[in-house]
Amino acid sequence: MIARHWRGWTRLSDAGAYEAFLREKLFSGLRSMSGYRGAYLLRSDGPTESEFVVINFFDSLDAVKAFAGEDYTTAVFEPEARALLSRIETIAHHYDVRAKP
Repeated sequence: MIARHWRGWTRLSDAGAYEAFLREKLFSGLRSMSGYRGAYLLRSDGPTESEFVVINFFDSLDAVKAFAGEDYTTAVFEPEARALLSRIETIAHHYDVRAKP
């Protein structure tokens, strides 16, 4: 199993809308993809912005590529999500999952 890790930040005023986008649109759309195994969504609110850590799980790098394309280390953004993000990591990191809860 592969974990795909990515971080992005929103203004505090956009955090709720971004979280709703991830839960209601992105994750629900990914569930229909072959090889997708779910996600962890982490949020940390600071004084002026919220940090989001998204960890998606896939069966293999081939499944990751089906989602992200051949250049799978490049972060993927829907236009609606990008409009809510104030800062982004442009690279997604990938890890072999060695244990899970």
